[in-house]
Amino acid sequence: MPPTAASQQAPSVNPPKHPLHAMTTYELRDYRRDLETAIAFFDRQTPLPPDRDRLQGTLDGVIAEQDDRKRLARA
Repeated sequence: MPPTAASQQAPSVNPPKHPLHAMTTYELRDYRRDLETAIAFFDRQTPLPPDRDRLQGTLDGVIAEQDDRKRLARA
């Protein structure tokens, strides 16, 4: 089956309604999944778009927030 036009468009990542520290665990999980999907799409582009670095920085923040929550839960 040939690729569809929709697969050629960058996935949208909507900004969260709340700051990372105020997001629920489920919101963080979904936001992380959206960011990872968009980054994977951009990784297939040549050359890499500048938005990819911005998304990676945002993803790093989400992962840090999730790690902090795991650390606090274990304490």
